[in-house]
Amino acid sequence: MRDQLISVIIAERPYRLTVNSEGEEEVFRKAARLVDDKMQEYARNYAFRDKQDLLAMVNLQFAVEYLRLDNKAVEQRSVREQLIKVEQLLDKCLLEES
Repeated sequence: MRDQLISVIIAERPYRLTVNSEGEEEVFRKAARLVDDKMQEYARNYAFRDKQDLLAMVNLQFAVEYLRLDNKAVEQRSVREQLIKVEQLLDKCLLEES
């Protein structure tokens, strides 16, 4: 599929983006809705001066969530690597016993 120009709305402003597949288009649309929904949630629950404050807080929340997920992925890779080493040691012990 060729590049496609789409428009998403964030904070009542349209943004034009180029995507290269239908799946990517849906991801960008969902992401824009997610940002907008979070901004509305913050607007209902917290005092703010302007939309810049809301965008900053939403951005901070998503960055924190990303870092938490990234840390979990690193931990999972480490555990997986340790399990592989244990499996190799067990295999070596079993071969030596045979």
